[in-house]
Amino acid sequence: MKRRAVLACLATPAIAQPWRPERPIEILVGFAPGGGTDLDARSYGAAMERVLGVPFVVTNRAGAGGEVALAAVARARPDGLTLGTTNMPGLLTIPIERAAQFKLADFAPIASLVTDPSAMTVHAQSPLRSVADIIARARANPDTLTFASPGVGTDDHLQLVLFMALTGTRITNVVYAGDAPMRTALLSRQVDISGLNLGASAANAENTRILAHAGAARSRFAPDVPTFKELGLDIQMASERGIVAPAATPAPILARLREATAVVAQDPQFRQQLEQRYSELAYEPHDTWFARLAHREAEYRRLWQTTPWNR
Repeated sequence: MKRRAVLACLATPAIAQPWRPERPIEILVGFAPGGGTDLDARSYGAAMERVLGVPFVVTNRAGAGGEVALAAVARARPDGLTLGTTNMPGLLTIPIERAAQFKLADFAPIASLVTDPSAMTVHAQSPLRSVADIIARARANPDTLTFASPGVGTDDHLQLVLFMALTGTRITNVVYAGDAPMRTALLSRQVDISGLNLGASAANAENTRILAHAGAARSRFAPDVPTFKELGLDIQMASERGIVAPAATPAPILARLREATAVVAQDPQFRQQLEQRYSELAYEPHDTWFARLAHREAEYRRLWQTTPWNR
């Protein structure tokens, strides 16, 4: 009997133990602290700690519209201990617009988590009280209006590119390191318009006025704010925020991170924190997410041919 038991054990394939990180996991964020991407990453990290039982540390590496952090993730050791936040469309548009330090194939997707429509916001005392006012002013005085964005090729900037193309206007893009400096610039009247996402604008609406947003429909967080489509402008753009690892990360590690992230997407505390920031949960598994991005990449390449956004 003893011999048969030993043989049975030898004949049964060993079951791999789920990966458990032995050191803290770092999440690289490509924008300044205090913005939507940064806060989402911190909420995600805290929720992942509850699932995996290991600390998560957020590191901000702002610069070049998110390229600095994404390049660092692409070059990181593929051991599951370095993750990065992504922002659409910058994840796709940066390598189209310039010789970037990363490409989509450099990453292994974990999941997409959040969506937050692009928006146009002005100071509460601004004479620009509507999108029509912006169009009239920009046509009468080309290049004099200023627009704050976190970088060329970001969703905030691309809504401006499409806006100018559709309205025949010229507005000057001014780049900041993230939401917090963009908000400061607007409140101090250093810029005329801010491209802050709807969630960031609605959650900090004091002394500001949101004129329109680029979502597919009105948001429950700002029901009085019209979409650009309602105003006759075919602009649909949002910051889609997800999590990636380096491309060569082993399959068992990716499987554990993806499994834990799926749990986080259902975590009541994580969902409540998004709600408090007026951001919509938009969980999308790794495979369908990157399949959709491959299609979107082709669309952005076509847009680049007709409306280059680095001019």
